[in-house]
Amino acid sequence: MTKVIIRDTQNPTILKFEFPDFITQNESFEFKNIDEAKASPLAQQLFYLPFVKTVYISGNFIAIEKFSIVEWEDVQVAVAEQIETYVNNGGIIISENENKTKKQPVTVYGETTPNPSALKFVVSRMLTKNAVEFKNIDQTASSPLAKELFKFAYVKEIFIDENYISVTKYEVNNWEEITLELRSFIKQFIENGGTVLDENFIQAATAEESAKTQDFDNLDVTSQQIINILEEYVKPAVAADGGNIAFDSYNETDKTVKVILQGACSGCPSSTFTLKSGIENMLKSMLNDENIKVEAINA
Repeated sequence: MTKVIIRDTQNPTILKFEFPDFITQNESFEFKNIDEAKASPLAQQLFYLPFVKTVYISGNFIAIEKFSIVEWEDVQVAVAEQIETYVNNGGIIISENENKTKKQPVTVYGETTPNPSALKFVVSRMLTKNAVEFKNIDQTASSPLAKELFKFAYVKEIFIDENYISVTKYEVNNWEEITLELRSFIKQFIENGGTVLDENFIQAATAEESAKTQDFDNLDVTSQQIINILEEYVKPAVAADGGNIAFDSYNETDKTVKVILQGACSGCPSSTFTLKSGIENMLKSMLNDENIKVEAINA
């Protein structure tokens, strides 16, 4: 008898229902309504619950995003029991025929970034809510896509966030020579149901960042203000350029703010100018302190 384990996620509206074994092989599915869920009889059944907004199926779990009309603690046990009953009675989770004959078409296009060594590949659907960076193939346990991309000899680093993949290359090739190959590979990988990011690994990969978030209340007031400024004013701008910036520390003695640069921002020739002329000046102005300095730590 299959037993489903209920697990929280970083998003309070999404709950995961884990199986002891894999229910899909290197494939991920996202269904927004009952009509989209023809490939999954189980997902169609779940949409009869009035609070179900989105159903995700990947690896060994089903994740459900709810509308705000209910609280998870009131319905999660009943949902888990419904899933268990369905599966134990032989119900089909993913229909093989639907899955084999119908791809999920996506659009992928390349965008330049301020870093000439990095290109941003924008996908026509959401990939993740957690920014993840990979410096080499050994770090790609959470991303089958990143693992495959590192097999291209010219790929140096990969950064994935929201709906884009930022690729940093070695100097051995020009973008004109490799952009089409990378864009086509990413498009085909996603359309064929390949997993971009496995959420099972994402929670572990972002554990350190989550711990920092949980410790926010324990930080000094200035550090809290700096984090809020970075989140509200700086992150959206660097994300548009295929990168990410994260708060590392603030030294009250010498007024030094240390930040971590990721993605296209890491190693970018213009990053020093951006830090000094942009972020540092912004912090000086908004915190009314001309002694503040900003230093970058490449992740």
